[in-house]
This record gives sequence, structure tokens and C-alpha cells, in this order.
Amino acid sequence: MVLKSASEPIFNVPPVVATTVAVLVLVQAAQDFVLSESADSALLAWFAFIPARYDPTPLVHGAYPGGLAADAWTFLTYALLHGSWLHVGLNAVWLLAFGTPIARRFGAIRFSIFFAVTAVAGALAHLVTHPGDQVPMVGASAAISGFMAGAIRFVFQPGGPLDLWHGSDAMPDRAPAAPLSATLRDPKVLAFLAIWFGLNLLFGISSLPVLGGEQPVAWQAHLGGFLGGLLAFSAFDPIGPGSAPGRGTRSLSSDESPRQN
Repeated sequence: MVLKSASEPIFNVPPVVATTVAVLVLVQAAQDFVLSESADSALLAWFAFIPARYDPTPLVHGAYPGGLAADAWTFLTYALLHGSWLHVGLNAVWLLAFGTPIARRFGAIRFSIFFAVTAVAGALAHLVTHPGDQVPMVGASAAISGFMAGAIRFVFQPGGPLDLWHGSDAMPDRAPAAPLSATLRDPKVLAFLAIWFGLNLLFGISSLPVLGGEQPVAWQAHLGGFLGGLLAFSAFDPIGPGSAPGRGTRSLSSDESPRQN
């Protein structure tokens, strides 16, 4: 029988995940308690993702600050902004849940790059489905959806974190990942996907508010981030397949609320 040390932390969150959550909270605190309303609107114009930036129409193109550099960096920086404390709080909870197994498996550098790749994938999906839209999109949900997609590649596998029969494995986050084709045939994964996709379509198509929120949900960005994470996982995974482990709402104007994702 192995006894756990009394000094073992109750919440063993990887530092890169804790740091990411801290950054999201600090940015929200700066928006709420430091910046004026006009400065906050300027922040959205500079760093939120706005599809209208990429509209070639002369009256629209170039109307937003930052030029070509902002056209590039807003594919990522939007993920650091949120529409309210409720929004950032929900994303922090999901980031802790799904980012933790990914961080333990990938390490800090791979985790950070994976966050960026899935955030970009979410922005691309939003751009394709909302061409010319002037409503800014904010939130880390696309990247978190990518972490969800990456996690389902291994958490249900033998020895993985959610494997009930092998849950005592010393290194569950290092369990070999299933091939993508096998993952998409796993009944547990399919049940998870049905619920997750169903909820996204429900809130997106019906425009239902999320816990009383007023901002529209950018559900297409969620799907883009999820698909990006599902497809990119193998390129980031340091464990080869089959190998054994070592055991408040803001706006640019009074009638434009940013889309939350």
C-alpha cells in the first residue's frame, strides 16, 4: 500500500495552466477596474477579432487600428479578452478541467503553441461564417475546445484519466492516444461529441443566452477550435501511438456587444 505524502498539493494544476488562467483574470481586471469605457472600446478595436477587418471594401478596409500587424495578431489576442467576469470564470473552469491533462502530457511549450493554433482555428472558422461582421469576438473558448478535442484522444484509453478500470495508473495523462479513426468509433467519445456539439448548436442556432448573458455565442469558433485540436493533436503529442508510458458586457459602440466564445 502506498501512502500519499502529507505535503502533496490538493490542487495539482500545471504552472502553465495556472499562469494562463491568471493572465485571463488580470486582463479582465484591467478592463473592469483600470481602463475607462473609451479605452476599453479601443482595446477591443486593437485586440478583439473583427471579421470586418478583412473586408476588401474600401469603406471598411483599413477602418480599424493596427494595420496589417493587428490583422495578424487579433487571430490570437481575442482569446485573452472576455465579455464579463462570468464569461472569464466559465472559461477558467473549463481550462482547468481540459487544459490540465493536455499540459501534463505536452509540457508548457507545446501547450502554449497548441493554445495558439486552436485559437487561430477558431478565428478562421468565425471569419468564414461571419464575413464582414463588425461585431468583435472575444474569449478563450475556441482554444479550450481544442484542448477538449485533444483530451478525448487519450483520456478514455486504457490507463487514461477517465478509464475506470485502470484509474490507478501512476501516469494516466501519458496513456497512449488512440488513432483518430479509432477515437471517432469509441462509444464514449461519440456520446461526449453528441452532447458537446448538440449544446453548441442549441445555443448558437436558437440564440439562447448562456446563464443569463446577453452576448451572442460564437459557436462556429468553438467548432473550429475543436476540429483544429482534433486534427493537430498528433503533431504535438510527444508520446507515439501505441508506446507505453513510463507508468460585464463591452462594446465598440452602444449597440454592438462582442460575441463570446
